[in-house]
Amino acid sequence: MARATWKGYLKVSLVTIPIKVFPATESSATLSFNQLHEACQTRIQQKRWCPHCNREVPMSEVVKGYEFEKGRYVILTDEDFAKVRTESTRVIDLVQFAGADQIDPMYVDRAYYLAPDGPIAAQAFAVMREGMRGKAGVGKLALYGREYLVAVRPGERGLVMYTLHHAAEIRHVSAIEELETVPATVKPEEVKLARQVIETFEQASLNLADYRDEYREGLLKIIEAKVAGEEIVATEVVEPAKVVNLMEALRKSLDSVSAAKKKPAKATVKAAAKGKRKRA
Repeated sequence: MARATWKGYLKVSLVTIPIKVFPATESSATLSFNQLHEACQTRIQQKRWCPHCNREVPMSEVVKGYEFEKGRYVILTDEDFAKVRTESTRVIDLVQFAGADQIDPMYVDRAYYLAPDGPIAAQAFAVMREGMRGKAGVGKLALYGREYLVAVRPGERGLVMYTLHHAAEIRHVSAIEELETVPATVKPEEVKLARQVIETFEQASLNLADYRDEYREGLLKIIEAKVAGEEIVATEVVEPAKVVNLMEALRKSLDSVSAAKKKPAKATVKAAAKGKRKRA
């Protein structure tokens, strides 16, 4: 059962709906490892150590400090944090709407589900969900000790909220020196061939559930083998061939895809022919 990480209100103009916020992703699918001392395989302890007092510090003595000058800090208590009462601590106010496709994926941080808090809120929640189809609302939310810019758009049954990076957090492409060598213009015939190769991989619909975490599966196999005391044989890594002639590589790509598509068809024809002979 999913647990809400935030409770408050979703506001659109004069409409205010009690809601709950749930994480849309989970880290349980990620394999976690502990740090051990190699000699005795004892788990390493991470201690809070004060070099000035030369002793370990219990959590009860730890405070939060902001460094306003080099080596000088101002201490903030829980009461200080509680005094910051922006509207976003309790209300997600959607102040602007735009087409859902206008949200640049570069800005997206994490995804959350929004759900109505109680049956009375469900009707208004459903109406706003349908009214927002094709749109995304932008607002703010205070979560985990900071204020996020968020985008909210309709999902299958509920609403999906994305926390967004602020523009100041996005590194400009000009910071990547390697991109300075990328040519501004390319040969039309090469682009045409590249598009033909790409089109051979296009499908009517995209289903990301078709993709597995093969790296995680490989790690699990190694872990299970080591637990069972079995010998682990590493698979050979094949280095990709370097592209010397782009046009030749693109043509070979088209030929290989065409050949792969023809094989199942031939096999099907042969199987059908065998079936006819058997019936005869």
